Amino acid sequence: MIKILIVEDERPIRNLIKMNLEDAGYDCTCAEDGLIAANLLEEKHFDLILLDIMLPEIDGYELLEYIKPLNTPVIFLTAKAALNDRVKGLTLGAEDYIVKPFEIVELLARINVVLRRYNKSDSVLTYRDLVIDTENKTVKKGDEEIILTPKEFELLVLLVRNVNITLFRERIYEIIWENDYYGDSRTLDLHIQRLRKKTGLLDQLKTVYKVGYRLEKE
Repeated sequence: MIKILIVEDERPIRNLIKMNLEDAGYDCTCAEDGLIAANLLEEKHFDLILLDIMLPEIDGYELLEYIKPLNTPVIFLTAKAALNDRVKGLTLGAEDYIVKPFEIVELLARINVVLRRYNKSDSVLTYRDLVIDTENKTVKKGDEEIILTPKEFELLVLLVRNVNITLFRERIYEIIWENDYYGDSRTLDLHIQRLRKKTGLLDQLKTVYKVGYRLEKE
């Protein structure tokens, strides 16, 4: 299981990130200041660190210098939105820089990108009796292989990686079709219908009225 360290001094944000990442299948540890984070890094190995910049004791920039020799990827999560702050964070060695407030679905997508870059992402996902091999692009239900189109497969992976999170139609369309959303969701709705039928997720894959879709946790 992928292990993520969340270094964030604001408890509501820290708890929200932890809850959603654990729902997505990650093993999360939290630290409320830079000193606690440094001590945890002495004791444990992590596959990824989500790091605030403005922290008590040791700030994020200082902690990043400590992390570098560990070769553990870092994503900055911060309210510092100025261009020079972004440039500084990326120049110092962070893999990504996300400005608060952000959508959980965006955070999860960026985490997946960074983990793939470091060859640390889970290549096999499971949900109920479905086994999804993201490397070989296959889906099995028991011993039976389910044949999905490329877009149906991408849509299923997105939903499984965001279990219990309501995904807005616009955001799904932008991620899967890589185009701006212009209000016509018929293509997405059709793909959802076919996905429900092929996978048998008739009750679990919910329509959120006038918002989007949510794959509910078992």
